[in-house]
Amino acid sequence: MSIKKLSRTRKKDPHLEREMAKYDEPLPSREYVLQIVEEQGKPVSFELLCDLLDINKGEFEMFQRRLAAMEREAQLMRNRKGAYIVPEHASLIAGRVEGHADGYGFLVPDDGGDDLFLDAKQMTKVLHRDRALARVIGVDRKGRQEGAIVEVLERANSRVVGRVLIEHGITVVVPENRRINQDILVAPEKKTKVKAGQVVIVEIIEQPSRHAQPIGRIVEVLGNYADPGMEIEIVLRKHDLPFEFSSKAADETRALADKVKKSDWAGRKDIRDLPLVTIDGETARDFDDAVFAEKKGRSWRLVVAIADVSYYVRPGMALDDDALERGNSVYFPRRVIPMLPEKLSNGLCSLNPDVERLAMVCDMDIGSSGEIRAYAFYPAVFVSRARLTYNQVWGWLSQAAMPETEVHRALQPQLHALYALFQVLLKARHKRGAIDFETIETMMLFNDQGKIDNIVPVHRNDAHRLIEECMLAANVCASDFLQAHKQPCLYRVHEGPTPEKLEALRSFLKEFGLGLPGGESPTAKDYAALLERIKPRPDAQLLQTVMLRSLRQAMYSPDNVGHFGLSYEHYTHFTSPIRRYPDLLVHRSIKAVLEGGRYSPGKWDEIGMHCSMTERRADEATRDVNNWLKCYYMRDRIGEEFEGTIAAVVPFGVFVALDSVYVEGLVHVSELGEDYFQFDNVKHQMLGERSGQRYRLGDRLQVKLVRADLETGRIDFVLAETPVARQAPAPRLEATPFSKPAHKPLEADAGRASLLKKTRH
Repeated sequence: MSIKKLSRTRKKDPHLEREMAKYDEPLPSREYVLQIVEEQGKPVSFELLCDLLDINKGEFEMFQRRLAAMEREAQLMRNRKGAYIVPEHASLIAGRVEGHADGYGFLVPDDGGDDLFLDAKQMTKVLHRDRALARVIGVDRKGRQEGAIVEVLERANSRVVGRVLIEHGITVVVPENRRINQDILVAPEKKTKVKAGQVVIVEIIEQPSRHAQPIGRIVEVLGNYADPGMEIEIVLRKHDLPFEFSSKAADETRALADKVKKSDWAGRKDIRDLPLVTIDGETARDFDDAVFAEKKGRSWRLVVAIADVSYYVRPGMALDDDALERGNSVYFPRRVIPMLPEKLSNGLCSLNPDVERLAMVCDMDIGSSGEIRAYAFYPAVFVSRARLTYNQVWGWLSQAAMPETEVHRALQPQLHALYALFQVLLKARHKRGAIDFETIETMMLFNDQGKIDNIVPVHRNDAHRLIEECMLAANVCASDFLQAHKQPCLYRVHEGPTPEKLEALRSFLKEFGLGLPGGESPTAKDYAALLERIKPRPDAQLLQTVMLRSLRQAMYSPDNVGHFGLSYEHYTHFTSPIRRYPDLLVHRSIKAVLEGGRYSPGKWDEIGMHCSMTERRADEATRDVNNWLKCYYMRDRIGEEFEGTIAAVVPFGVFVALDSVYVEGLVHVSELGEDYFQFDNVKHQMLGERSGQRYRLGDRLQVKLVRADLETGRIDFVLAETPVARQAPAPRLEATPFSKPAHKPLEADAGRASLLKKTRH
């Protein structure tokens, strides 16, 4: 449509050019529609709105669709007479519902305002994650704004995973997601022969209302609750994790060659003569990085070759759509939900030994002080000389073992060169002031039935750290390269502590005669200096834990605000495109620059938010699985006593991490003693009003296991009759109670034990 054909009213649309660029027959923009409705100062009927905006009859249907979309997103709403109003003028707040296991919930406003408390009565109208309009109706006894649901804008739950419960001939499904606190009535069906206790998928055919609970139809029976692997099947559906590739993605995968072809070499540097090797964990199957180092006079050459996933997975492909939806691979104990199909993740893109592979290479010149003096990125073809493991390499480097094959003996000079370079990079890391929290990761050992046989600590050695430093160097070069060429990308950003958390940390440290330097803007170096100072103290674990929890969570963003924990001005993820979508985008961005172009996948900020969400989703899912497995493991140990450390203090009690089995459970506040206990979130303690009895983060306790409930995932302790010294030096336990799978963590930024995944509490 020509602009000349538009009426004078339509030409006043401030976003007319944008709409004309997007549509052949542009309608008034959403912003202009809102402007016109607001100007009327009263509800506006559809007919009047069409007159005000000069909408002709041929545009009626499309205009109704636009208004309907605006309603779904709570930009507009209709009153009982069907007239359009702006929600703000009706004192209505649009947002997403967050349910709580105890029956109440909150409406989290779209505009970022304060949450509205929704009591149990209001929550009968909605389910967790529904979008709704609510009205403020007052303030509750805790001083929170209280809301009432006016209208449900969007239903978030069409299918729910849960357990079957049959009482008095009535079948209901109890959702596994405790935030969905309404049982779902199952519509009677003659063919359905489900049994009580089975895990099923129920399709909701009638959403809840003020007068009725949700009604559903069982569409799939997953099995019995204690079946091997059932915990993962439940979690996949509970967290809406995509676990099946689309048919189009499967077709694209089948069409790929089984090996690298000669035609794939075009435009690539041949570095097959370099003795690159992969170094990973014993159970790893997706090898996405290979390394090589050599001494060059007083400096070093470091080559990091990363699987060239972007050559096979290109924009517009179904494989790319599926990878974006997943965001990352998810590593459960004994099972992986990969970001890419196995033919790519464990085949073509996995840097398996003795086969040609395509790579994106970061070739670095590193000075004697660990500074990166120059670097180059280029596509290459190479052959990995060996698939090595961390323990294998450390055994050789520490001379605890000797190489047994000719191939391994030939690689020793290169491995020693890598280790020498690592020590140089480590000194530079300390000089830079990167934060280095000391923690222990754990690994679950399973029996033939698929249940935990034991939980053991996994000690990181210098081979782990060697690879980590190589990856950090390549990631920094990638971010520097893209920033220098003004190519947008997703940075891995980590901001410093909030003023509130900083104040709370300093208040806590003051009790120990300690201070964090740096004023209102402490740096990572300030944190690192304090960590070094407290290392000899018996309460070092307590102090380190509180410092760790003062930090924010790392995320993906196109806005470079630096990486606080690693003390980098710019940082991005380049080294794991097999299992992290942001890395794939970084590869495409680097290639675009090398080819003299630009790359844009769409709205960078939205993609960054999505990838940050999928990372958190993976963390929550693996945590749920680990909790369930640990509950199952502890069921046979009820009545036993254990020693442990208070790992968290919450208003309803203290969580205790056990020394010997690396499991955490709750001592409820009612079990702490015959007293009223006050929770102090600044001092991380529970304090008895009458007795003065104190339970603080890091204190030692002797506890007895009284409950391990598979259905709720809860492990409960009571205080043992034989107490231990509660403020004795604490052993070094993992920063969170949840065990790590034996693979590379999703977040390797932070030095030991995946620092930045653990900093949001």
